[in-house]
Amino acid sequence: MFRIPQRIPAATCILVALLLGAIGALWLAAMNPGFFSYVLALISLALLALAVYHRLQRKKAILRNFPLVGGLRYFLESIRAELRQYFFESDLDGRPFNRRQRSLVYQRAKNQRQTVAFGMLDDPMRPGFEWVSHALFPLKGSLPELRTWIGGPQCMVPYQASLLNIGAMSYGALSRTAVTALNQGARLGGFAHNTGEGGISPYHLEGGDLIWQIGTGYFGCRDEAGRFSASAFREKARMPQVKMIELKLSQGAKPGHGGLLPASKNTAEIAAIRLVKPGIPVHSPASHTAFQSPKGLIRFLQTLRELSGGKPVGFKLCLGQPEELELICRAIRSTGILPDFITVDGAEGGTGAAPLEFTDSVGMPLLDALSEVTRILRSCQLDRDIKVIASGKLVTAFDILKVLAMGASACYSARGMMLSLGCIQALVCDSGRCPTGVATQDPALYRGLDPGDKSVRVASYHAATIRAVGELMQACGFATPEDIRPDRFFRRMPDFSARSFQSIYGKFRVSTQPAQT
Repeated sequence: MFRIPQRIPAATCILVALLLGAIGALWLAAMNPGFFSYVLALISLALLALAVYHRLQRKKAILRNFPLVGGLRYFLESIRAELRQYFFESDLDGRPFNRRQRSLVYQRAKNQRQTVAFGMLDDPMRPGFEWVSHALFPLKGSLPELRTWIGGPQCMVPYQASLLNIGAMSYGALSRTAVTALNQGARLGGFAHNTGEGGISPYHLEGGDLIWQIGTGYFGCRDEAGRFSASAFREKARMPQVKMIELKLSQGAKPGHGGLLPASKNTAEIAAIRLVKPGIPVHSPASHTAFQSPKGLIRFLQTLRELSGGKPVGFKLCLGQPEELELICRAIRSTGILPDFITVDGAEGGTGAAPLEFTDSVGMPLLDALSEVTRILRSCQLDRDIKVIASGKLVTAFDILKVLAMGASACYSARGMMLSLGCIQALVCDSGRCPTGVATQDPALYRGLDPGDKSVRVASYHAATIRAVGELMQACGFATPEDIRPDRFFRRMPDFSARSFQSIYGKFRVSTQPAQT
């Protein structure tokens, strides 16, 4: 005897319903020809075809069991970041940068109103809240010139850098129009542009000062085997636009991890810039091949200094084991070779693509790293000759004052400069589908970014932020950047007490001058 199944799969019910709906729509179109009936028939057939396809595929169980609703689930998931950013997150919830921070960059880049009304949004009693103590008698007069000389006693061509500069971002990771706008902005604002490890492209040569970063792949200064080429380096390092040389040991977003330039991004143009063969994947190893020890590092820096004609040279690292930096400092003392600067990249630094474990769980955060680097330099009596540059999630004047208090003499901002270009934090930098044309090589996308307009915004963001640094310094009684002290900055602790940065990170910097006279 025929028996009705006790349970019919939901997907089967959906397919039967869609089939009956499609038959009904076709019957309606046949009986009552017209635009509406034809559209209804086409929609019904399309839904039926989609449901059948989802039911037959075997890779996604949700789509197979729920042919239509399952598809809606995947669609909503694809726009989850946009829904959260535009509709659900508060002004302080967003990550890596919240809406309050992003809006400040946009307003400064566009020279718009930067004031806020009705008081703070943050909770001053939450653990982690930070503030700086002001002076009852603020300083008066013109703002100080917020620049610093980089170049120790062995440097022949020191460079006077702005306190805020463009962080390392390579052409290839960024589009040609983005790099052009950044360099033109650096020229307009009188600050430096770090090339990133991808070499010096024609788009870096728009008149802005350059800090040429050399990575483990030696892009732009390598031979056919991928080894460092002294002749190729000398040719570019002596260009007048190149003001400093930065040797990258590691970076905050993926310390201890190499990189890969996919074959799809290795175009003929990029290959010519990086001195590699086009159309093939190119690896950046995790470590350098030109040296394998602290003394080797220091001697290689001296080689770079001599080849560049005496320009400032230094190295960039994300601090992992402080003992390793101590070994480098011992090598400096034993060889007598002085680097001019050390760039400290915090683990919170960004990149276009990195493994999640490296981004979230490897490396020392910036403030902790700065305290360790400053302590080690002081203990080795090298702090007077070697400047420290800070990098990692710095976009506001308060961010800059914090790292200056921790021992830095200048800083980089990469993502802040990207936001000033119009970046909307879409978090698709590694996909090639950046909607604002900043982090893509797709002409259809990067042509929408006008360097003439965006360069002005980059310069405006820099100028407004530096002005805010000066105003904060005056409000706190700091006459010069050297007066900024860690005992004037505070953080709310989990027990709701407040501790100064000097108490948290140790006594590592004491001003030689009073903060206010």
